Amino acid sequence: MIKFALIKERKTPPDRRVVFSPEKLKEAVEKFPEARFQVESSGIRIFTDEEYRQAGFEVSEDISGCDVMLGVKEVPLPYLIPDKKYFFFSHTIKKQPYNRDLLREILKNNIELYDHEVIINETGGRLIGFGRYAGLVGAYNGFRGIGLKNGIFELPKAESLPDLNAMLAELDKVSIPPLKIVLTGSGKVAYGAREILDHLQVENVGVEEFLENDFERPVYCHVDVLDYNKRKDGSKGSNSEFYKHPELYESDFRRFTRAADFFIAGHFYGEGAPVFFTAEDAKSPDFRIKYIADISCDIAGPVASTIRPSTIAEPFYGYEPQEKREVDFREKESILVMAVDNLPCELPKDASEGFGEMFLENVLPAFFNGDRNGILERARMTKNGKLTARFEYLSDYVKGEEIGI
Repeated sequence: MIKFALIKERKTPPDRRVVFSPEKLKEAVEKFPEARFQVESSGIRIFTDEEYRQAGFEVSEDISGCDVMLGVKEVPLPYLIPDKKYFFFSHTIKKQPYNRDLLREILKNNIELYDHEVIINETGGRLIGFGRYAGLVGAYNGFRGIGLKNGIFELPKAESLPDLNAMLAELDKVSIPPLKIVLTGSGKVAYGAREILDHLQVENVGVEEFLENDFERPVYCHVDVLDYNKRKDGSKGSNSEFYKHPELYESDFRRFTRAADFFIAGHFYGEGAPVFFTAEDAKSPDFRIKYIADISCDIAGPVASTIRPSTIAEPFYGYEPQEKREVDFREKESILVMAVDNLPCELPKDASEGFGEMFLENVLPAFFNGDRNGILERARMTKNGKLTARFEYLSDYVKGEEIGI
């Protein structure tokens, strides 16, 4: 028997998401009778303690008797329980300086850390995540910002709505102007954003048609890496080569900045890849983009106007390209930027239900089938107080050597 705990989210700002809804937890017990689940009491979780009790689960202040702790965000250091297995987004795999002490504490306390972000299949594809919901909310927020900036419609905040269906119903009430929209990305984030565009019945057009024409109706163009990057030597490239050797490529996104009004950034940006546009590019008279929903939210990186993350409370700011500074997003000459970095928090119910479904299908079986597909092995970052082989590249980060700490 393995005892699992749904742990209370303690990070600030509060996050209402959870790995399993009460219904999905019931399904987990039916599929795996040898699994036991306990729920740590929480006053902020989207599902109440009472809902878990009614579903037949013990809710307690003390979950120290459990073996595996299931959470969403980083666990504050004082609340880590030694010698346990933990699942959460640790935000350490890119050597994020602000979480160095977290990884040190995990190693010191002999904790086995499994990061949701590195739960992958044999070919490296991610098996679980909140990407779809980031895409859904990010695109919705982008349209909300466009309505507010131009005074043409007002959409309520997604976080004020009960679920995804309510959010889609709000979109049904508005009329989208004839915008030309470019969407980047090939993963769950981009396809979440695309769901919003398709729900709004925005027409999908090809690259050449998008670049060469203006339209009397809203249209979008969903582009892949070779649509907005080209080989420096002019020869034909490939997606696989681009991902392995981005230094051989340069950005070709400027052709979209001259054609698009609204940029929805749903891509994953790899280290060393060409930027989409620079601050100098944005100064150009032919730079047409006026609205950016930067779901990827890489700060001071590939999208020059994303100079800081925004928040759920204040999701929009303006970028004044001539002076390269932040202004009010309603200012006429500013580019509207939406760069919220925790978008799925705005749809906590749907996001939690979707996440639980993926976790139940892809991760939970590994505990009871001897991890025959290597799911746990690949995601295990620490064991016996040491980094595992796949994550030894973090050793200088843990020691503080890579920046001389």
